Amino acid sequence: MLDRGKFQRFPDITGDDADDTRLLREMAEEARRYITSHSWCPPQKDLFLACGVGGVIALFLVDFTEKIGGSPDDSLWLVVGDLPSAYFVTENATNPRAALETYCYLMDDWITAVLDKGDLDEVYPVEAEPSEQNARELESRLMFLRAEIIPAIS
Repeated sequence: MLDRGKFQRFPDITGDDADDTRLLREMAEEARRYITSHSWCPPQKDLFLACGVGGVIALFLVDFTEKIGGSPDDSLWLVVGDLPSAYFVTENATNPRAALETYCYLMDDWITAVLDKGDLDEVYPVEAEPSEQNARELESRLMFLRAEIIPAIS
């Protein structure tokens, strides 16, 4: 069970300053648009900011009013920011740190598939041209995420 006690419920998200607050709230709207763009998306009950740096990356937890399709899940993690957006189940990522690590692993698989000219149907679908340049840029962003953002999450 995920502990939502330390998360900020949208729209009451506040950042370190006024600019960070504005950026994080814009990212929450982006997360909502992203998840509702999927035809399978059930109605949302709540959206929580788990952690984020305005304009860079934000991790949200979305709770739905019902289960997703035939799955046991009624919540998903959402990542948005200056990198590819993604959603994934909470089952093996029970806290923000684990969720961002899961995100990195999903993106690592895409990077490897692109660089090795592998089968992109076997990895998480990234909304970016599968080019070496995009793979290297994402790789750089993941290095920053792993070095600076993830270690700072308590």
